[in-house]
Amino acid sequence: MPKRIGSSRRKTRSKFSKNVRSRGKVSLTRYLQVFKMGDKVALVAEPAYQRAIYFQRFHGKIGEIRAKRGNCYEVMIKDGKKEKTIITHPIHLKKIN
Repeated sequence: MPKRIGSSRRKTRSKFSKNVRSRGKVSLTRYLQVFKMGDKVALVAEPAYQRAIYFQRFHGKIGEIRAKRGNCYEVMIKDGKKEKTIITHPIHLKKIN
């Protein structure tokens, strides 16, 4: 068998990078966001905080909050015709009205 090359953050140099002017400390309001079940959210990565980050394929997708799990949230998204559950930290989520 061939060896698997790369990790989960492979080929994400531009996708998970910040603008020069937006670098610096992470906003505490984004870190401590609270969502309710059924809220619509967009998956927007915060590159300064790598814990509980989702896989790069789901960057920019819109999903729905299903449950809270510890400090993180379960987000249900559609990947093609399949529904998938992603567990991610609220710093990587942006509420959509």
